[in-house]
Amino acid sequence: METYIVLPAYNEGKVIKKLIESIKKEGYRNIIVVDDGSTDNTFSEAESTGVVAISHLINRGKGAATQTGIDAAKYLDADIIITMDSDGQHNPKDIVKLIKPLEKGECDVTIGSRFLEKSKNMPMSRVIMNRVGNYITAFFFHKLVTDSQSGFRGYSKKAANLVYTYEDRYEFESEMLGEISKHKLSVKEVPIEVIYTEYSLTKYNKQSSFSPQGLFNGIKMLIRFIEKALFK
Repeated sequence: METYIVLPAYNEGKVIKKLIESIKKEGYRNIIVVDDGSTDNTFSEAESTGVVAISHLINRGKGAATQTGIDAAKYLDADIIITMDSDGQHNPKDIVKLIKPLEKGECDVTIGSRFLEKSKNMPMSRVIMNRVGNYITAFFFHKLVTDSQSGFRGYSKKAANLVYTYEDRYEFESEMLGEISKHKLSVKEVPIEVIYTEYSLTKYNKQSSFSPQGLFNGIKMLIRFIEKALFK
């Protein structure tokens, strides 16, 4: 079965090449990088590795970049699509955990969860933010999982052809769970390792829900969910 790895990336020039190389070491050659309007050398670094590199002319958000990558993988006739974050926090050795249940037909979608097993050194703010996100997602989209904000996911061909969201930014993960629920797709969560580096933690602290910008983004996301619930 043809598996494609989709990496949405924004200003990840410092780490994207190393991540691609580590994915290739695990035996995966079909890699799609979607540069989401970066202002650094993300696109050229990715392109130099020989992967499929796509570029958004402007920064549209993680959701839009992920959906572009999924669309590209579908066009290339992928049987399984794996999405990963591009900052290096997801361990490529865990890709197989997301693929196996899909290959065996055990489910339609796999989600890599940071909370099925104890994650070392996980910031408490991230634990709290995730739990809040889980219940908000369950309330609006009727799908309760242990890690609703995980970007490390696997989709069968059936699932990839059914789910679609126009949400451009970080509400994408929750909205996608709504799509999974709407189409009655089966989900299996698998435990994953999270690699915390100074680089990924610095990025997280800037985006954290406990920062003014993160709080503002969280409120905007909640408002959009309420609008969808009222006007769908």
